Amino acid sequence: MKAIGYRIPGAIDRDDALVDIELERPRASGRDILVQVAAVAVNPADTKVRRSARPEDNGWKVLGWDAVGTVAEVGPDVTAFQPGDEVFYAGALGRPGANSEFHIVDERIVGHKPKTLSNAEAAGLPLTAVTAWEMLFDRLDVRKPVPGAANAILIIGGAGGVGSIAIQLARALTDLTVIATASRPETQAWVKDLGAHHVIDHNQPLAAQVEALGIGAPAFVFSTTETHRHLKEIIDLIAPQGRFGLIDDPDVLDVVGFKRKAVSIHWELMFTRSLFETPDMGEQGALLNEVAKLIDDGRIRTTVTEVLKPINAENLRKAHATIESGRAKGKIVLEGF
Repeated sequence: MKAIGYRIPGAIDRDDALVDIELERPRASGRDILVQVAAVAVNPADTKVRRSARPEDNGWKVLGWDAVGTVAEVGPDVTAFQPGDEVFYAGALGRPGANSEFHIVDERIVGHKPKTLSNAEAAGLPLTAVTAWEMLFDRLDVRKPVPGAANAILIIGGAGGVGSIAIQLARALTDLTVIATASRPETQAWVKDLGAHHVIDHNQPLAAQVEALGIGAPAFVFSTTETHRHLKEIIDLIAPQGRFGLIDDPDVLDVVGFKRKAVSIHWELMFTRSLFETPDMGEQGALLNEVAKLIDDGRIRTTVTEVLKPINAENLRKAHATIESGRAKGKIVLEGF
């Protein structure tokens, strides 16, 4: 089968950073399903792994943690899917990725594809939707108020993939006032269109901008990027006893400043459940089905902004370079082998 992979981690501008390869088609066993991949999305996780992770046993490292496709084969213990089902999912960090014609994934982290979306539109949703959902409802517990705080959430990096879906989930499923950050006219317009009540510029001091809104100190802050750069401002602006969540990887994060306000700190990694096969691993498949229903009911929408065809090394290198530029808006998808 066709696939895209690499042998040596490093910069994306190398000719061998990502290459077209042929691999043996895998077989489904246990609770795994074999999916014929129709479309994949690219996330910051792909670029981070490509820069640092070496393949095992001098083999090929295949990336890709967002996929849409059709079930081609099921393992003997599978109960939720059958061949022919259309599915979408983000996969597992400890297994080969979905940048291949056929891909193995555990049924517990798979959802039924939204009926109203194309393959490309659906491919941009799983990883960001799981990340945003788990942060909002499992980590920050935004449905539980913070005494005395504004019933509001600040989403830093609102125009990125995770921010774009977090805005929509917060609007669709809570009564939170949503404040999103964006710095360019096109990204500011994007987050407003997604439903943000207020937009502020993350290139300017955040605390003064939040204070100027006149709504009070927000109960929740969700930082998707550049947390180290904004940390002092976050400490200043968040409400006492507020809850702060982040998903990026600062080299150093000095959280002592939060102590005075008794702020709780929550890290989200959507791969945790699959990495450790936690007892609630199936919650990811369940929430993807909830996301599909929200999509089909017209309550949220896809965040895909660019589709490249076909799925090959050349287009995947382009997508990685765009992600690494820090100027991506929404999600980039590749479709069709």
